[in-house]
Amino acid sequence: MIGPSIINGTGGANPALSPERQELREAAQAFEAIFVRQMLASARAGSLAEQTPFSGPGLEQFTAMRDERLADIASSSGSFGLADQIERQLSAMVQKGGQQGVQQGTQPGGQKGPNGNGA
Repeated sequence: MIGPSIINGTGGANPALSPERQELREAAQAFEAIFVRQMLASARAGSLAEQTPFSGPGLEQFTAMRDERLADIASSSGSFGLADQIERQLSAMVQKGGQQGVQQGTQPGGQKGPNGNGA
């Protein structure tokens, strides 16, 4: 059963995450939603019953909106797990990038510190 947090679009929110990590999670979920929308659009493009008495621009618009909402729900609930994998990969890269900046003696903006060594 789909819970109310998923229907309302708040299923992926986690207040324990840092703002950067939360932003990364939201971007990963948005990417997953786009991916799922494209999958659904491709699946519908192969339909054999394109000309039915009930087809038309109104039905096409409704179908597109329904697919968009379904993709948003799937990405926020973690149904496919693609957003989790993207977030995990990118967070590891972000952490490594931050550690390299500290090791090289630069501040997050790439600027040197007041004593010239980045500290």
